[in-house]
Amino acid sequence: MASTLERKIDQGTGREKADIVLRGGRFFDLVTGELVVSDIAICGDTIIGTCEGYEGVEVIDITGKIVVPGFIDTHLHIESSLVTPHEFDRCVLPYGVTTAICDPHEIANVLGVEGIQFFLDSSLETIMDIRVQLSSCVPATHLETSGADLPIEKLLPFRGHSKVIGLAEFMNFPGVIHKDPICMAKLEAFQGQHIDGHAPLLLGTSLNGYLSAGIRTEHECTTAEEALEKIRKGMHILVREGSVSKDLHALMPIITERLSPYLALCTDDRNPLDIAEQGHLDYMIRTAIGAGIEPLAIYRAASISAAKAFGLRDRGLVAPGWRADLVVIDTLQNCKASMVFSAGRRVTKELFATRKPIAPVGLDSVKARPVLASHFGVPVTEGETPVIGVMPGKIITEHRRYKLPSDGNQTSVDLDNDIIKVAVIERHGKNGNHANGFVQGFGLKKGAIASTVGHDSHNICVVGVSEDDMAQAANRLGVIKGGFVVVEDGKITGEIALPVAGLMSLEPYEIVRDTLHKLRKAAYALGTTLEEPFLQVAFLPLPVIPHLKISDMGMVDVDRFALITSSQA
Repeated sequence: MASTLERKIDQGTGREKADIVLRGGRFFDLVTGELVVSDIAICGDTIIGTCEGYEGVEVIDITGKIVVPGFIDTHLHIESSLVTPHEFDRCVLPYGVTTAICDPHEIANVLGVEGIQFFLDSSLETIMDIRVQLSSCVPATHLETSGADLPIEKLLPFRGHSKVIGLAEFMNFPGVIHKDPICMAKLEAFQGQHIDGHAPLLLGTSLNGYLSAGIRTEHECTTAEEALEKIRKGMHILVREGSVSKDLHALMPIITERLSPYLALCTDDRNPLDIAEQGHLDYMIRTAIGAGIEPLAIYRAASISAAKAFGLRDRGLVAPGWRADLVVIDTLQNCKASMVFSAGRRVTKELFATRKPIAPVGLDSVKARPVLASHFGVPVTEGETPVIGVMPGKIITEHRRYKLPSDGNQTSVDLDNDIIKVAVIERHGKNGNHANGFVQGFGLKKGAIASTVGHDSHNICVVGVSEDDMAQAANRLGVIKGGFVVVEDGKITGEIALPVAGLMSLEPYEIVRDTLHKLRKAAYALGTTLEEPFLQVAFLPLPVIPHLKISDMGMVDVDRFALITSSQA
């Protein structure tokens, strides 16, 4: 019997029938920019013929359709979709995303190597090709309490895994620039392999030093000017449009045919409700073309340019010898997938049924102590109080100060200025730490919202107007083993259980999607004006770096919760 390679050659030359032939359509040539009328022949997982006529064991009529390469999401945390890798696969692949490059940073910060192993085991079973970057910042900072610690010694055993590309986003950019020994050990070990970047606003000589460590990609650009400097310095820019971080419109000036070889697309964090309502990378493509971006530029960024940036040399073109990751769409403008092929397999419900299930992990990861309303008090201090300023559509926040009202010896919320309370509660069973502060920009007029999704260490984060409601919401998270909870006037009005490490549901994505819809309604009833209040809660513990001149940066205060005004065990 002929070998697989021999079969590909025989089918490509036409000596044998192809396994599958797509007939009657056109394909988008991302080299020339042409729409080419052609059969597309497939043998196993590989395209073996274009620009010629072919006979096939199976012939599929795609008259009037266009074939493009499968889309590649170059940076995401599957955990933030709130579903397991198997459900993410089933949810996203029908939209044409055939490759996802994930960083299991969230589950790694809760469970360590157990979380990474869960993702690697899952990646061997999914229909889409899930590639894993090894989480570089666990814990993300010494100023937080995470559930795990991943020094280089714990990462090295995974380095040779078939699904591992390299080292995930190196968000501790001050640690790189100032040669922190822990950072240096990880960077040294992965020299010559892919190292993902994460350096918001980093420019000038500090950026030069960061890039000198071998870091090549960046998904944190929020302006075209920042992106252009990083492109000039050799970075591949991953244009991001997620459920919270929405940078596509700001970066459209750089999405050109000339720059497209140095661009890719990513979602970072996108939940099933947004996917159902808008789509995934297909949404980014439609939006960009609708705003006047040349189709060649955005489709290149979605596939071939992304593949090259991450060393995936077998995919990204509709051409003989390339992996048969294909999306059949109606038009380039609407980018609506009517048929998807992953490694030559037509994506169907029956195909997903062939996957081996992977046992969930971290089902008892929420170990927070019960809290009382009195635990959320903030003593009165002289002068102005630090306040976290939420910036809609961004995960970065501002450091603001206000003179807040008081009630006796306690500082109060200021609803006239949209300032409410925020607290972070340690939930890994390490020390029981509890920190309180204030946040502006949620729009809440009553109640509370609590979450065990709290970047990056994933402690409980709760925002609210009422201390009683905050305590009830936080305590409820322990009962449901993690998730999101909305409380209004002492009543739980919405919740979703995320028992897998306090991050992911055990339910099908359709149930998660429908539950999120109800949760949004419950949050809107509290008065919030944010499009994604739950993910905004999750991102509140991220760094606040006030008055930072990146271009001449010295040692930087990267306190993850810099606005703490009181703490208690």
